[in-house]
Amino acid sequence: MTDPAAVERDAAEAASAFAHPAVAPDVTAAYGEHPDHVVDFYAPRGETTGPVPLVVVLHGGAWRAPYDRQHITPFADFLARRGFAVANVEYRRGSSLPRQNAEGPVAGRWPETFDDVAAAMDALPGLAATALPQADIRRVVVTGHSAGGHLALWAAARHVLPYGSPWRLPVPPMLRGVVALAPIADFTVAEELGVCGGASAQLLGGAEHWDERLPSADPASLLPTGIATAVVQGRDDIVVPQAVAEAYVAEAAKAGEMVGLTLLDGVGHFPLIDPAADACAVVAEEISQLAW
Repeated sequence: MTDPAAVERDAAEAASAFAHPAVAPDVTAAYGEHPDHVVDFYAPRGETTGPVPLVVVLHGGAWRAPYDRQHITPFADFLARRGFAVANVEYRRGSSLPRQNAEGPVAGRWPETFDDVAAAMDALPGLAATALPQADIRRVVVTGHSAGGHLALWAAARHVLPYGSPWRLPVPPMLRGVVALAPIADFTVAEELGVCGGASAQLLGGAEHWDERLPSADPASLLPTGIATAVVQGRDDIVVPQAVAEAYVAEAAKAGEMVGLTLLDGVGHFPLIDPAADACAVVAEEISQLAW
């Protein structure tokens, strides 16, 4: 049973992260025809000299429909105020209605959630060149929180997807690196721990599709990538526990790849994207180390 004090702390951290008003983007561009096929761009704040790195943000919310990109706009603005060009990506998530025998909204859509992230990443260089002339599309870092951390890791691993996958890239993506924030990075461990109510299995379409689809969706199955990767994780996270990140890092090591793991004491799930929290500044520094 989860410690009541930990639950109370998590609720307070979530309230703080979600207390910030949404920040409107400078430009919004479409990468497809669906209403969710959009990217919000934030120009770097203040004076800039020459092009600046582009940070691609993939929001979390257990891949469920009620959680869209709006909740992470204060984090996107925080990065823009740190001098980055920022792209906040929307994508199709699960149905707003519960599936039969499922509790609450279902997590993700197969294959649409992956279709969208792949399409957005492929379209971003062209969209950013038009929407944000300040963005240096040769210096791109992808970050994401929770389920978005999963998508960030997956986006950087498309060149190692199984042959025949519609999302596979012939060469590694042009990324400086990935900074995954409390990511759902190892689906097997996440399901063992019941992370987000079995969201990983729902994303794959249910238990009956687990074995078939896991190799195309699970970051822990897509190693090594050859892309610089850092994971930032709160030790007190009860939403996506530390064990999930540690399992991913261990799998990377087995594959011969070093993944950086920054564990923050006294930090839960939401301070990583809360501009008012010290943890958010740590995240920005991790991104800076890869981007500049």
